[in-house]
Amino acid sequence: MEDYRRQGGIQQLLVAEQEARQIVNTARAAKTNRLKQAQREADEEVAKYRTQMEKEYQKTVSESTGFSGVNVKRLDEETTQKINHLKQQASKVSAEVVKLLMTQVTTVKV
Repeated sequence: MEDYRRQGGIQQLLVAEQEARQIVNTARAAKTNRLKQAQREADEEVAKYRTQMEKEYQKTVSESTGFSGVNVKRLDEETTQKINHLKQQASKVSAEVVKLLMTQVTTVKV
């Protein structure tokens, strides 16, 4: 009778061990599924954040490019004005410079 009880106890232990393995396996599977779900959620969040940051960056770039375009136009106008001013001054003194050069070249010093 005692042998029967021992076998029954061993059987109970084996059954309990098998149930424990099933519980552990189920928990591992649930943990794995939750980790995968958390990874997907994190990837979605990163994608949303990246999209938002890209939009802000593009907005900043477009704004700075707009200001840069205005500055370039202003600088072009200023440069054109300065070139015209220098041309006017050069045309005023060019006759004098030519006269001075001709005098220097044609004068013979002995």
